[in-house]
Amino acid sequence: MRHHTRGFTLIELLVAISLMALMAVLSWRGLDGISRSQSQLQQRSDDVQALQSTLGQWGADLDALAEQPNTPSLDWDGRAMRILRRSNTGAGAGLVVVAWARRTTGGAGQWLRWQSPELHTRGELDRAWQKAQLWAQTPSEDDRQREVRTVALDAWQIFFYRGNAWTNPLSSAGTPATVNGTDGAAATTDADNTTPDGVRLVLNLSGGQALSGTLTRDWVRPILVGSP
Repeated sequence: MRHHTRGFTLIELLVAISLMALMAVLSWRGLDGISRSQSQLQQRSDDVQALQSTLGQWGADLDALAEQPNTPSLDWDGRAMRILRRSNTGAGAGLVVVAWARRTTGGAGQWLRWQSPELHTRGELDRAWQKAQLWAQTPSEDDRQREVRTVALDAWQIFFYRGNAWTNPLSSAGTPATVNGTDGAAATTDADNTTPDGVRLVLNLSGGQALSGTLTRDWVRPILVGSP
């Protein structure tokens, strides 16, 4: 007996190919969606980690405050926050001047940190203190090499805690705190050069990041923690 085998018709082949093509497109879209989700999660994680590291460095700079005769440990002029702190290179090391400022680059604001070389003489300290202020206004190429970009920032404010009240360091001591300082503005400087008991940092984080909006962080002098 002769056996006859029946093959696929052209219509059946076209239907099968169409189904396989549809399955391939759906699979690709699923993989693309998974890849996009992973990228977004990774970006969010990176943004959060960058912000945490930045705030950790901010707190470390304040925790390492150093006091020298006739030299303020902190200074906020509406544009830059200058901090005189101990170097973290080891015991018995010198001092460094740290500055934080916001700068607009390419239409976007960026929060920057600058640090001087290690200082061992009064003359070096005075020059670094002035250089930190100039860096915030007109940075030189050498200054740019010493700065670090941190997070995108629309504006920021600084308040000092003295006499059981938050005050505006750009006005006379005791004045109630008011909005101040995005890129900096002319204002009367703080007449009280004593180290404040606390520093309040208010950041207006730029949109398009994992975290945006207003963030407030308070710092208290370590010697006051746990005191009545």
